[in-house]
Amino acid sequence: MRLRYVAAAKTDVGQKRQGNEDRFCLDPALGLYVVADGMGGHAAGEVASRLAVETIHEWMGKYLSGADAVTAGPAAPAGSAEANFLLSSIRLANRIIFDSAKDRPEYAGMGTTVVAVLARGDRFVLAHVGDSRIYRIRRDDISQISRDHSFVQEQVDSGMMSATEAHQSQYRHMITRALGLKESVDVDLTEQPACPGDVLLLCSDGLSDLLDDEDMLAAVRAHVDNLDEACRALVDRANSKGGDDNITVLVVQAQAGDEAEPVRHGRTGATDAAEALGVFARLRRAWKDTIGGS
Repeated sequence: MRLRYVAAAKTDVGQKRQGNEDRFCLDPALGLYVVADGMGGHAAGEVASRLAVETIHEWMGKYLSGADAVTAGPAAPAGSAEANFLLSSIRLANRIIFDSAKDRPEYAGMGTTVVAVLARGDRFVLAHVGDSRIYRIRRDDISQISRDHSFVQEQVDSGMMSATEAHQSQYRHMITRALGLKESVDVDLTEQPACPGDVLLLCSDGLSDLLDDEDMLAAVRAHVDNLDEACRALVDRANSKGGDDNITVLVVQAQAGDEAEPVRHGRTGATDAAEALGVFARLRRAWKDTIGGS
């Protein structure tokens, strides 16, 4: 059965923050959906999340339109071309953020989480770094299908802490992986089949810290025919519980029906050293101009 995808998103500053350091991308034409939650002082978090989302969006557009855009780094074992395009775009975003921070002392240490979904044909490509999350709602069941890159998650995995203790821990925001902190980054990348009616929920921790799984499921199920209202209901519920952080939510639903004509693929394969340096140099110049007035 052929599938098509519909989506909606909403971001909100919350009740206690002065600015919003979350960013999202919603591009149904590409089938690309991204949420990023930035961190760092002097508005550096907003810069990091913006660089991440815009770089990923730009490069996925190049790859999927057939532009002569090379991929960065080794290919994922047994990964599809689309999966490797997404992996490469996140690697490029990581390097752009890292290099931009070196150019601006006030941005030292800036970084961002990222969760990304590429909806293509009858499958989802999923990628994430950090503690923003991806949930899947299938019929009346919700499950987290990303794994937090955080200190408390490592404690849970080792049996040192329960899930309840992790949720209440003062260290729950201590992440172990993010874009921009090092020259390279490990990206969790998977591909999963999509079924008609599936809903993927991407969110920053401003939502997942305050709503449990059943809260999220109830909000989406109540508005499954109006995804904009589903996003609004999720944000409103988080704000009603304190709105401690910026809140961003993006929902993607698979529906039975014809998809748009597939776009052509770009060039695959890892860049060689000289080509990679050229790519990064061009990107750095462009982004340096972009953030120069930030």
